[in-house]
Amino acid sequence: MALLIHILACSFGVGSWVAVNGLWVELPLIVNTLPEGWELPSYLTVIIQLANVGPLLVTLMHKLNPGCLKENIVIYSILSIGVLSCILLAFFWDRTTVFAGASHIALAQGVGMAICVNSSETSGNNTGSLHTEYLPPNFSTEVFFFILGAMMCISLAAFVALNRLPRIYELSTENLVQDTVPSVSSGLDNSGAETDGERVRNNGEMANQGSHMMAKYSMYQLTIIYFLVAWVNAATNGLLPSVQTYSCIPYGNLAYHLSASLASVANPLACMLAMFFQNRSLIFLGILTVVGTGFGSYNMAMAAMSPCPLLHGTAVGEAIIVLSWLFFTGTLSYVKVMVGVILRDQSHNALVWCGAATQMGSLVGSIIMFPLVNIYRLFKSGDFCNTECPLIPQN
Repeated sequence: MALLIHILACSFGVGSWVAVNGLWVELPLIVNTLPEGWELPSYLTVIIQLANVGPLLVTLMHKLNPGCLKENIVIYSILSIGVLSCILLAFFWDRTTVFAGASHIALAQGVGMAICVNSSETSGNNTGSLHTEYLPPNFSTEVFFFILGAMMCISLAAFVALNRLPRIYELSTENLVQDTVPSVSSGLDNSGAETDGERVRNNGEMANQGSHMMAKYSMYQLTIIYFLVAWVNAATNGLLPSVQTYSCIPYGNLAYHLSASLASVANPLACMLAMFFQNRSLIFLGILTVVGTGFGSYNMAMAAMSPCPLLHGTAVGEAIIVLSWLFFTGTLSYVKVMVGVILRDQSHNALVWCGAATQMGSLVGSIIMFPLVNIYRLFKSGDFCNTECPLIPQN
């Protein structure tokens, strides 16, 4: 029964971010089709942050009228909307509507590999203009959204099963990942079975193992921790995703595809790494934040130089931008996990404020970038075949 519960819980958890992350992975197949073009990610970052209204309303209802909100009904509604959204995207992802005098995507985004085609030839000579054509991907955007919809259905079915399981089982207490933090209750159970010498020895071992976790941080240190939370989320959820198209597409659609896909993989891998290799040192986390910010700064600089970034048109440039996005996401994801672990061990209120700092950082990052991209047009898009960049090294 315990194994079944773990499987169902994991299947249910898949639905938490699969739809949103799926959209980001599919962006390289969509931005060249929809009217927003390279500006599309900046729209998405703001729209995603608007979803924070939901958790805020739930929190207020718990505070103002405890017990009135049926959480299982809320979860059923969210998962059902997710399934419906993915299915609708499969049919209408490329439909547009007119808003504020311009065409905009109605529901979602898409892309493929590009080639340059001679579109016209004048009579009597071989001159002509080039235009970009995008080769079809291995499977269509519609199929991809149906796959996302199927995963959301699995998540919904798992939650239904969890709610219908009999309540006669005992909750699993098996520690699947060895934790270096001693359990507070472990010293309370079977206390009479220990001799005084054993108790002293065990308490000493627990103190040595958990001293780093039980340490209280000063206000100055907590300020640094909350700043790290706000900054890494502003960078990873708002500032950089808004301009990923500008930093990657000039190197080609393959570079953009790899950057988006590998960055999405780096996030969970960094989280898993934090489960087994924990380093709570604020100095180490600060250094890692600086390193991740350095990679992010390179990505931002290449976006600012679009459509002619450094090493444009070279394999070296493509490799560097892909690796830069990979390490940017991986390093800062590890920092996010570890500061969350630190604040979790401080108090419940500290963890609540961690969530607030996370959402505030993400929101501020998105709001800052939206006018820079869509109003002031500080970032320039280009055409894969017709953009002429000076001093392009030859292979």
